Amino acid sequence: MPTPLIKICGIREPAVLDAAVEARADYLGLMFYAPSPRNVALPDAAALAARNAGRAKLVGVFVDATDATIHDAAKAASLDVIQLHGHETPARAAQLRGELGIPVWKVVSVASAKDIARAEAYAGAADMILFDAKTPKGTLPGGMGLVFDWSLLAAWRGKLAWGLAGGLAPDNVADAARATAAPLVDVSSGVESAPGVKDADKIAAFCKAIRAAL
Repeated sequence: MPTPLIKICGIREPAVLDAAVEARADYLGLMFYAPSPRNVALPDAAALAARNAGRAKLVGVFVDATDATIHDAAKAASLDVIQLHGHETPARAAQLRGELGIPVWKVVSVASAKDIARAEAYAGAADMILFDAKTPKGTLPGGMGLVFDWSLLAAWRGKLAWGLAGGLAPDNVADAARATAAPLVDVSSGVESAPGVKDADKIAAFCKAIRAAL
């Protein structure tokens, strides 16, 4: 199988962006969600986009955000992709896709086979599904280092493109890729030294591990 595409999520600093680009990440995630330690303000997002200069694709991550929040961020950071990480419906995904004219990814939080099956509803509305670990109620919707049972993905027969998130790190991403044949892998806390603080060496190790796995 081909090497999975790589997304490094929660980029906040120019040096970290440079490290991810140098490690040949395909996608860089910018988090527009105030409660997250990875949240980035619009002026900073715009500066990161200018620094990136099209070297990697920029993904804006939103959690049940308003139209204004998403449109403003998409414009400020010249986003290539919108990622929805809340309770957004297929209709909401389709609406944003039509308005913005760029791909929309939808995160599906997984704890059981029923959660995998829910992804089917987004066919025709989203461009990609990201399967992530379900987090406890009252906590952040992602970026907490939790892993779900990868064997649940054996039941996925959807037509949508998909990717794998949830607790991935340099020491397990190769196993994850071999177990799931994921076309894309998404990491955030697994390449951090503290919540919201990315580690350039861990980013490099993550990218190296996934490319060496297959």
